[in-house]
Amino acid sequence: MGHHGWAGRPPASDAEARQRIVDATVRCIERHGVAKTTLSDVANELGVTRQTVYRHFGRISDIIGEVAAQGAESFVDRLIAHLQGVTDPAEAVVEGMVFCVRTIPADPRLSLLLRLGDASAFGRGATTGDTIAYGARMLQRYPVDWAAAGIGEDDLDGLAEIIMRLLTSLLQHPGEPPHDEARLRALLDRWLAPALSRPAATAERSSTDDPPADVRRPARTAVRGR
Repeated sequence: MGHHGWAGRPPASDAEARQRIVDATVRCIERHGVAKTTLSDVANELGVTRQTVYRHFGRISDIIGEVAAQGAESFVDRLIAHLQGVTDPAEAVVEGMVFCVRTIPADPRLSLLLRLGDASAFGRGATTGDTIAYGARMLQRYPVDWAAAGIGEDDLDGLAEIIMRLLTSLLQHPGEPPHDEARLRALLDRWLAPALSRPAATAERSSTDDPPADVRRPARTAVRGR
């Protein structure tokens, strides 16, 4: 690890070096914008050579990806805190999506997720196995008893995929004019929320729609008698 530069305070470990590179990249993005931030900008911000940065990150896109990933971790904590007390599955999912649409574009680190193209969490990367598994783990942190709602752990992968696909569209193509929060919540309440109560409702209908045993028995007897 190089000991020159680093504003006279060389990092004590590789992990510290990587974090300081990430933090410097955030400052550069805030100053220049993500499209104009280069690896040379980051090196100059730290007072090190580009080769020093290369020892920890191969490309500027790798650093920006780490910036976005760290922003996502912090965001999930804020999302879960926002949902505390919301125990209904449909309400929690709808409110969580509204929170994402409102918050992500306004957060400098999270907005990177919208600009990284196909590899991002809101590009083609939204449907990768790793991203869907991450979304399912996030849903498990919701203050919801999914099992009591008839939604098993395997179902959470599917729910996470649907949420990621919808968020990708809502964030990258907000429409003209974009939905305000009231219209977005109404849209999701009408078309997404009912699916989250379907398992319990289906089970209830199955039990109540079956004819009584004494009604079914004569029909079976008639068949056996032919």
